[in-house]
Amino acid sequence: MSADQLVTPTKSTGPGLVGRLTGPLRGGGLDRRFLPVIGTIVVLALMFAIGGSRYENFLSGRVVSNLFINNAHLIVLAVGLTFVIITGGIDLSVGAVVALSGIMAASLFQAGWDAPVVIPMIILVGSVIGLVVGVMVHVFEVQPFIATLAAMFLARGLAYVISLSSITITDPTIVWLSSTRLRIGETWSATPSVIIALVVVAVGFYVLHHTRFGRTVYAIGGGEQSAQLMGLPVARTKVLVYVISGTCAGIGGFLFAVGSRSGYSLTGVGMELDAIAAVVIGGTILTGGSGFVLGSLVGVLILGLIQTIITFEGTLSSWWTRIVIGALLLAFVILQRLLVIRRRH
Repeated sequence: MSADQLVTPTKSTGPGLVGRLTGPLRGGGLDRRFLPVIGTIVVLALMFAIGGSRYENFLSGRVVSNLFINNAHLIVLAVGLTFVIITGGIDLSVGAVVALSGIMAASLFQAGWDAPVVIPMIILVGSVIGLVVGVMVHVFEVQPFIATLAAMFLARGLAYVISLSSITITDPTIVWLSSTRLRIGETWSATPSVIIALVVVAVGFYVLHHTRFGRTVYAIGGGEQSAQLMGLPVARTKVLVYVISGTCAGIGGFLFAVGSRSGYSLTGVGMELDAIAAVVIGGTILTGGSGFVLGSLVGVLILGLIQTIITFEGTLSSWWTRIVIGALLLAFVILQRLLVIRRRH
């Protein structure tokens, strides 16, 4: 029996989310793997409904557009982390890589470098850091938490070495990317950063849900030893998921620099936690083996919508954002745990 035949059960996690959610019911009910992401979609719908009933213009195209515009970098980070978490790993370095990419870009632009050279370079830096982490995790069998923590300190330290102060970006390409608005109808709009983020989501969705590499990612999360017995390329895949995460962090750093038109070594402190929260709220199981790229996108939108509601309320402290995110995260982790226990029985 071939490896492709052996991995067929894992392949069921790959098809498109919409098709799977509307597909055949199993045992009189929907597959339990989809309950977390369904819960995420329900929470998003309820938040829109509550906000629309309480605040005027809450459901306008401008508010929804700003959700994507303000969180484009976080969407990209969440895509990369989805790959890592599905394998049962974690990546704490993405926030520091965002800072390193941004401050490196700003410094190079200040030195007179051109955008066609700088942009690929800062993304490549993220890829290299991801490669180093992947090698540490697989070859040297370092725990992902420790390996990515070391990478976080490395990236943040390099950012401090480049500059301790904020550097303004005046490169014409970055200014154009930052100031351009693509009108969609009367109230909807998007920026080039949003387009880039959605392209990353589309690529991540295809790779994770419609390729053999993606099926191997799920297989590793379901059981690494079983995946090895199937003859799947476990070593290469484990390294590549961290390269993907690092690359997404580099892209996220570029998008954040575009949005702020500056680079700062303290950028992205705690951003990795926001991205992890978005992925978990989006239905990806922390123990690995189950998750969706589109679910992570919805998770990011929920985080952004929490901030939007607090802004509309006006009387609440911004710290309520963290409180609500913490409560949601706890609820989804408990839901995931209950689903895992039910599967075992």
